[in-house]
Amino acid sequence: MTSTDAPVAAGAAGPTGPGGAAVGPAGSRTDRSRRRPGRVPLRARLRRDWPLLVMAAPAALLLLVFHYLPTLGNVIAFQDYNPWVGDNAFEAFVYSEWIGFGNFETLFGDPAFWDAVVNTLTITAFQLVFFFPLPILLAILLHSIMSTRVRGFIQSIVYLPHFFSWVLVVTFFMQMLGGAGLLAQRMRDAGLEPFNVMGNPDTFIVLVTAESVWKDVGWGAIIFLAALSAIDQNLYEAAAADGAGRWRRLWHITLPGLRPVIILLLILRLGDALTVGFEQFILQREAVGRQAAEVLDTYVYYQAIIPQQWGMGAAAGLFKGVIGLVLIIAANKFAHRLGEQGVYSR
Repeated sequence: MTSTDAPVAAGAAGPTGPGGAAVGPAGSRTDRSRRRPGRVPLRARLRRDWPLLVMAAPAALLLLVFHYLPTLGNVIAFQDYNPWVGDNAFEAFVYSEWIGFGNFETLFGDPAFWDAVVNTLTITAFQLVFFFPLPILLAILLHSIMSTRVRGFIQSIVYLPHFFSWVLVVTFFMQMLGGAGLLAQRMRDAGLEPFNVMGNPDTFIVLVTAESVWKDVGWGAIIFLAALSAIDQNLYEAAAADGAGRWRRLWHITLPGLRPVIILLLILRLGDALTVGFEQFILQREAVGRQAAEVLDTYVYYQAIIPQQWGMGAAAGLFKGVIGLVLIIAANKFAHRLGEQGVYSR
């Protein structure tokens, strides 16, 4: 090294700050802090983003009025609530007697409540195994159809039952599988003894799952079709060029592309583990009996709403919400361990 090169090398190293941190001219800490943008004032952000805020205001207002404000009504779970105390709803909250955890003690001491919880969890687990994968399979099958006309026609058919009411769905199954339905009549014509499908408590869980599949499998496939359309088609072409068959492409490209959406929907479904529906079960409760068809929502209707035990009904709803929250948090943590984002990122 010559004498003229020494100052250049020394200048390249630059001076050091406290703790030995470099504060030289190029790429230094001082230069980076000078380039860091300052925080935009609130007034400037409001002036910049006011169209977005105006667009979001109706949705935020709906959430506030119909979700967050009614959530405050959970206070009656700790009261012997009487809506006729006082001159208005606020005074009914204020003047109703506080009983602490009395409603929860009554609720947890009722064997019918635990029967409803067990039925609800059993139906949820059964549908997770036999219903949850079907929209994924349907979406993959529809996505593999090359003709857009045929695909659109099939999609229209499988989406349509989602817009039918549960009254219509149960009536349809009754006409097909009931004691006087089409299947029973054909079996009698063939000299066979028809079996009772709609009134058999042993097969009720299969019946309600079949009704849910017929009604909602097409609608549930929409989000998976959207996820499939976001997968880069070049991956399929490259895999096919490398000799990968249809099943290899499905296993190594399609399913990994769907995995974030599958995990997200699975977590949300676990959060609704104690919610399997109301109309579907109350319409068929009398046909199969309480032991088979009583779920948590119908229990609240018959044991709290009809006898006007408002506090106990609120306690059951709060219990359902707490269990759902715990399941979502636990499932989301498990998703983080698998490397997925889940419902919210860490």
